[in-house]
Amino acid sequence: MDKILVFGHKNPDTDTICSAIAYAELKKELGLNVEAIRLGEVSGETAYALKHFNVEAPRLVEAVASEAKQVILVDHNERQQSANDIDQVQVLEVIDHHRIANFETAAPLYYRAEPVGCTATILLKIYKEKGVAVRKEVAGLMLSAIISDSLLFKSPTCTQEDIDAARELAAIAGVDAEQYGLEMLKAGADLSDKTIEQLVSIDSKEFTMGSAKVEIAQVNAVDVNDVLGRQAEVEAVLNKIVADKGLDLFLFVVTDILNNDSVGLAVGQASNAVEKAYNVTLDDNKAVLKGVVSRKSQIVPVLTEAFNSL
Repeated sequence: MDKILVFGHKNPDTDTICSAIAYAELKKELGLNVEAIRLGEVSGETAYALKHFNVEAPRLVEAVASEAKQVILVDHNERQQSANDIDQVQVLEVIDHHRIANFETAAPLYYRAEPVGCTATILLKIYKEKGVAVRKEVAGLMLSAIISDSLLFKSPTCTQEDIDAARELAAIAGVDAEQYGLEMLKAGADLSDKTIEQLVSIDSKEFTMGSAKVEIAQVNAVDVNDVLGRQAEVEAVLNKIVADKGLDLFLFVVTDILNNDSVGLAVGQASNAVEKAYNVTLDDNKAVLKGVVSRKSQIVPVLTEAFNSL
């Protein structure tokens, strides 16, 4: 039986890594030859979760077509966010909770996308539908994914289904969701040892918005000044990325996990789209985005609409 690779998007976040592990585990229980892999480095937050539940990180694979003919995507569908050679393999399944864009296949597939806050919430349903019990360690990782994507249930993308799933998974994992979740988020918000290049790529995704090519990166911080105090260095890296990739906009979002606001730093010829989207004026290329914590629901759709009306 040929091996099937399961993976999430580039610059993987906690949901991407943990959901790949959880879904690969389920597929193995169902008798398939499946391996979870990753397309990028593991973040501090994800590393904390993996260490806490004593699970090894998936191995890094850059060219999936050299290892498998068939793949399963979790936590993404847009081609520019996936493996560079995704067009050379068959996508068997997609399990996701994002918008559907720039995605097509030559053959039918199983596609499951639900408007919930986290891929792991969907995976818990699939475990139940298949009659497979979630192991303690895997439950802990799935809980970590929900906490991460929902910012400990404070994100507007968080649904009651996510909260219910988290409570159930916390019980299986034997942890207190709030206590463990805060420690995990703090671990991810410790940016003291990160280079500027790491900061802007920890959780970065590319999007097509109208005719514009946009990249949005987001980092969580306890104090946004830990990042913005290095603004000149950050801008230099962002401008280079814009030039190298031919981007119209790079929006770097620093989210305060304590007060649930963000500061957006925008560079590129289309930075005015940020002003239009949020009715703000960029001062020194940045603006406070009050109450904005979710890239999926509060940034991507809002910016897309702004670009479509420019």
